[in-house]
Amino acid sequence: MKYTTLPNTNIKVSKICLGSMTWGNQNTEAEGHLQLDYAIDHGVNFIDTAELYPFPAQAETQGATSKTIGNWLKKTNNRDKVVIASKIAGNGDYTAHIRTTGFSKQSINDAVNNELKRLQTDYIDLFQLHWPERETNTFGIRDYKHNPNDEWEDNFKEVLESLSQIVKEGKIGNVGLSNEKAWGTMRYLEESKNNNLVRPITIQNPYSLLNRVYEGDLAEISMRENIGLLAYSPMAFGVLSGKYLNNTASENSRLKLFPRYTRYSSEQATKATQKYLDLAKANNMSLAQMSLAFVNQREFVTSNIIGASNLEQLKENISSVNVDLNQTIMSDINNIHNAIPNPAP
Repeated sequence: MKYTTLPNTNIKVSKICLGSMTWGNQNTEAEGHLQLDYAIDHGVNFIDTAELYPFPAQAETQGATSKTIGNWLKKTNNRDKVVIASKIAGNGDYTAHIRTTGFSKQSINDAVNNELKRLQTDYIDLFQLHWPERETNTFGIRDYKHNPNDEWEDNFKEVLESLSQIVKEGKIGNVGLSNEKAWGTMRYLEESKNNNLVRPITIQNPYSLLNRVYEGDLAEISMRENIGLLAYSPMAFGVLSGKYLNNTASENSRLKLFPRYTRYSSEQATKATQKYLDLAKANNMSLAQMSLAFVNQREFVTSNIIGASNLEQLKENISSVNVDLNQTIMSDINNIHNAIPNPAP
């Protein structure tokens, strides 16, 4: 395993982070525990969860993922061996069963306290805002369109004040953003600097061969402001395994279970995936290995969040940390990207 540190901290984290959003729905608790055991045995020490999980969000399963992790921590006594990241859910119709009060002080306190109970721990290493409260172009929306009727009011300072207090209480160690844009990121950094408040150290956003939108502006912010990317969906919802091209995907695969994520199976995304698959084959590696190695090698990526439906997938995904793409392969990847840029934003 390779390791780095969370920006502005001395916390060592594995370059591969274990994602968990399927535990409690697509995967059972027992399967989640097997994945945790395997990951820890192979050097992974970074685990990502959220109060929303498992995915998709449902009232009857909400919180099951973190409970799965909590039961594993209690069973193995491994709390001091892992770095745990979690998230507070943002607003939305599909999160109304959790709360409808956004990132208010009470909401943040409730989210942290409830996650601590589920995780059976007294602190969370990294606590993230799952997505912005304001209306902006997230989750597959390519371009920003301003809504003058958006009722959101600028509360960046108030949110950081609430988080700063919880950091002082010792319940969370650090703060991160997720699904955030350049403007929101810089506003948080501005309020942190001007008011001596807790500073976000990471952004958890999608990043893959099919979605390199992060490079447009946020990559520069990552490098110049020292705020690292925790890349999620590096396999583009499993599409970059290649299994959907030859129709070998199981009925338990993500796109078959959650068919509304059509951006990953669009005509352009399929064309790009085929080209990347051909490139991987020409270089004697699997598409999954090449896709994950590409993300691992990006200088603005702190950790690459991988998920798996089974142990075989997990083994291949973790092994990608040992794959190095040479400059010729990187150049070929960029040629495909330039021909078919960001087909699945």
